This record gives sequence, C-alpha cells and structure tokens, in this order.
Amino acid sequence: MALTKVRLGGFEPQYVGRRNIIINGGMQVAQRGTSFSLSGTADTFITDRFLISNSDTGAWTASQSTDAPTGFSNSLKMDCTTADTSPTFLTLMTRFEGQDLQHLKKGTSSAEKTTLSFFVKSNKTGTYIAELRDIDNNRTIGKAYTISSADTWEQKIITFDGDTTGAFGNDNGNSLTVQFYLAVGSVYNSGTLATSWGSRVNANTAVGQVNLADSTDNEWYITGVQLEVGSAATPFEHRSFGEELALCQRYYHILKRGVSDSSTPIMSGLDVGSQARGICPFPVSMRVNPSVGYSALSHLAVYSSGGSQAPSAISNAGTNETRTMMRLTADFTSGTTGDGILMQINGTAGSAYIDFDAEL
Repeated sequence: MALTKVRLGGFEPQYVGRRNIIINGGMQVAQRGTSFSLSGTADTFITDRFLISNSDTGAWTASQSTDAPTGFSNSLKMDCTTADTSPTFLTLMTRFEGQDLQHLKKGTSSAEKTTLSFFVKSNKTGTYIAELRDIDNNRTIGKAYTISSADTWEQKIITFDGDTTGAFGNDNGNSLTVQFYLAVGSVYNSGTLATSWGSRVNANTAVGQVNLADSTDNEWYITGVQLEVGSAATPFEHRSFGEELALCQRYYHILKRGVSDSSTPIMSGLDVGSQARGICPFPVSMRVNPSVGYSALSHLAVYSSGGSQAPSAISNAGTNETRTMMRLTADFTSGTTGDGILMQINGTAGSAYIDFDAEL
C-alpha cells in the first residue's frame, strides 16, 4: 500500500498505509524463547524473524530484553560472555521474500531508495555497519553508523540508494537480508566499504566495524527497526501484538503445553494400524510446507483404543496448497485400524512442544 500523508483541519500530518517492511521490528514476539546461549558456529533465531549468525566469535547470551527506549516494550540484547579479540564474524539479520519487495522496483531505472531506521544502545561506542544484501543477484550495499554515547538509546537513520541492476525474484524465496554487523575479522574488513550497490566482495563488507566481542563487559541492544521506501524515516509503525504474531507465524509456529493445562491437543484423526493420521491446522498460511520439530517424542501421546502411547516418529505427510494445514502422521506400535485418535502434548508444562518451521 502506498504511503500517504494526510492533514485534517489543524492536526499534524498523519502517515497512513503499511510502511515498515520489517516484521517484528519492535522485538515483541519471541515464540522460541527469551534467552539463548550462543557459541561456536550456529545460526539462531532470537526474537522472531531476527537471526544471529555466529562463526566462532566469542560466546554470548542473546535475549529478548525489557530495556527499551520510551514507546517500546522490548529490545533484542547481545551480551558477551566469552571475549574474542580475533573474530571471524557475528551478525544480526532478518530476511525477506522477493514477492514482498516488488514495490522497491529493484533492477529497473525507477529503483526506489530505502531508509533503515532503528534504536540502538551499547557500552561499546564507535563505528558499526548495516548492510542490505541482495541474495538473488549477490549484490550488496553497506553504510556505517556511529554509537556516540555509551549506554544511551540513540536512533540511527540510514538511506540506501535504489539498485538499477538485478531484480528480486517474485516468489516466496529469500531475496534480501538486512544485516547488522557486530564483529568481523580481516576477511570482511580489509578492503573499502561498499557504500554503493555492486557485486558482493567479502573484504568490502564491514570495513571499520568495531569488535563487540573484545570484552565480556560488552552489551548491545536494538529495537524499533524499520525499513521503508523513500529517503526519509517516518515514525516507527507500531502494530498490535496479535498482528505482529500472525506475521511471524507465516514462518514459524509453536504449540506448547500450557502451564495451567493438563495437556495440549495437536490433532485428531484416524488410526490405520501402526500409524495415526490427522489434520493439524495452522493459525495462518505458512510460507512453505513446514518441517516438524518437537521437544521429545516422549512428550507426545497418541490416544487410541482406550489407551495411549508415545509415538516412535512424527512426520509431515503433506500440506494443502495454501499451507493452512498439515496432514500429520505419528508412528506407534499398536492400534486398531479405523479407530479415532487424538494426539496431545503431555510433557512438562511450559517446555514440551511441537513446532512447524517454514523460515527463509
């Protein structure tokens, strides 16, 4: 939807229409949990849609924090727990489907400028790098920003030129990432920062970036992340928690046994002898046919023929074309063909779960 500035009577102009391309920029939604220990080489989602990519750069506690600037309830916090004075790379990123980016007109003579704005705080002052990376065409552009005052929330605004080369795919694949660098080694900072669009060269990616990993005293917070069309930042587009959650559930959905519930139903269906089959609906249409995960098979139970047992395997037997539901199958050792079944989460309240992953 186009951005329109409207003045009514003597009131100040109001911006109407969806502006923020970022999902969960206020870090409200954290379906997977609120605190994670990170080390070694791993990609880990912290708050929904925001992924930490770590390549043997120190150790960290990454969390959803309640330390936030006025008007926000949450932020994403990185806390260094093991220092590293020779980092490889550490970055926070969020990814976008190409079909959601067509209005940027990338790859045409009318390519739009975009503006990235966010609130950031750290005890580690100095230069940091933010990057747009075109995955479809291996192109990139980066800009530096400066944390000027230690332990103080500051808003940063960065405008990127439009790119007239290389269109985004009009599909549900990963076409663009926004990356916030936190630490890099010489592989990524030995050249000249690529402040104009061009083919990605590692050495030009994060030149000048401070090393957030150089002390266990270091912390870094971010929230209010907004990416919008144009050369000016508008006020952060606050969405309700329910709307933000629904946008996140396109990519990831989790069912947990509630703290006050004796169990949480997953599906009902039919016993076919050694396999339970049923329909598991999703709250929103998922991006692709999701993979299925769980805390432990022993936390799940299939009820059939008057008894119950933990399944020996769980699998996705197919999702309908609109990705709104899944035919879930659960293997178990005995049953009576034709009987009805119910599958539930019976494990430890608050930690037993089954999840569905359709992330980019």
